[in-house]
Amino acid sequence: MKSSLVSCIVPVFNGERYLGEALDSILRQRYEPLEIIVADDGSTDETRRLVERRARTAPIPLKHVWQEDRGFRAGAIRNRALAATAGEYVIFIDGDCVPPPAFVRTHGELAEPGYFLSGNCILLSRRFTSEVLGGRLPVHAWRAVEWFLAWLKRDVNRVMPLLRLPDGAFRKRSPRQWEGVKTCNLSAWRADLLRVNGFDESYSGWGLEDSDLVIRMLRAGVRHKSARFAAPVFHLWHKEHDRALLAENQRLLDEILGSQRIEALAGLNQYRST
Repeated sequence: MKSSLVSCIVPVFNGERYLGEALDSILRQRYEPLEIIVADDGSTDETRRLVERRARTAPIPLKHVWQEDRGFRAGAIRNRALAATAGEYVIFIDGDCVPPPAFVRTHGELAEPGYFLSGNCILLSRRFTSEVLGGRLPVHAWRAVEWFLAWLKRDVNRVMPLLRLPDGAFRKRSPRQWEGVKTCNLSAWRADLLRVNGFDESYSGWGLEDSDLVIRMLRAGVRHKSARFAAPVFHLWHKEHDRALLAENQRLLDEILGSQRIEALAGLNQYRST
């Protein structure tokens, strides 16, 4: 896949400490995306100013899409960002995640029509995250041996995802899998995301809007392809999000599982001019 076909969407909410590290890592990619869109779920002006500073020297377009803070609305801000994309292929990575240098290139190499890709993440400890954010550790350029030493010190929770395996039939052995798929490391063709009307904004608060999206894509005929052992991300430590609305989100997910609906009820269409 040509780099000119790829857009990266990076959601954030008042996470400037993490976002700076995430953006710098994406901008250092060996295979540049067409653009980066920061999907801002109502942050203060500090986030906007950070994006503007990075955009002045970025070698690719870096956009800032913002919505009013009315609680955790991950689906809505991803839809707004998706409506602003120009690429034919979209990679989602959270603003508290750091991709390795070949992350975008690998998603591009594994992408193929009729499939979405799902990778996994490696969790950093609280102490280790502080060191990374302090600028003392260039983890974006670390090799496997350095990550193995970090694992021995329990600075990361696992290293097996760092093993790199080539593309092959094993990546399609669970074509209808939706459990465990997260938008911190997910990519899909823009046309497939449009077909299901993007994320369903009925979900509010933390959790399960990504599962809903994947279930509807599967129902629309898009299949799951694994990007594990190829394109991990490193997840910076932070306090857990408030999960007070998780039970209601689970009810919505049970509802979509029991239906045949493909399109989001409140989705991407409301932000598209055509």
